[in-house]
Amino acid sequence: AVVSTQSTGLGETISLVPYRPHHVPKYHGWMQDKELRELTASEPLSLEEEFEMQKSWATDEDKLTFIILNGTEISESREAEESRMIGDENLLFLFSPDYGEINIMVAEKKFLRSGVASEALTLMMNYASEKLPVVKFSAKITNTNLASMRFFEKNNFVRISESEVFQETTYEMDTRNKTKTSQ
Repeated sequence: AVVSTQSTGLGETISLVPYRPHHVPKYHGWMQDKELRELTASEPLSLEEEFEMQKSWATDEDKLTFIILNGTEISESREAEESRMIGDENLLFLFSPDYGEINIMVAEKKFLRSGVASEALTLMMNYASEKLPVVKFSAKITNTNLASMRFFEKNNFVRISESEVFQETTYEMDTRNKTKTSQ
């Protein structure tokens, strides 16, 4: 069983912590940004709906959900941790336990193109490869999100399909050989 509340990842400049109820208000604030919702293909939710979503993600065995924090120190309080929030990262197990769809959102604009998304990607992929049976990763990107497309290409993901119906492009990486494979 995959339970995101049991694990934390520490990188060189960021930390990944499980998405908890005290993170919801700031996360909800981020999701009020129309452009961010469009880039992440997200629907607007009320604060109450966001709390329900957090609860469901925390208990769903087919998802890992982390908040990306700036820095690697352990926060002494929830307020200190909330002040360091810069984005989130998810790993979804939709097809099989060895295949994960990864999503990364850097919500704090001053951290865009700073390397934190690459570090978060590496942390999540290392965690999933070492602690779980994941060997193949995918990312579905809205066709208008060119920066994310370039990001995944730069990080050795290969474009495997494009859907005009859903207006998204799928990228994939097989960690066994770092190249595209079919599912």
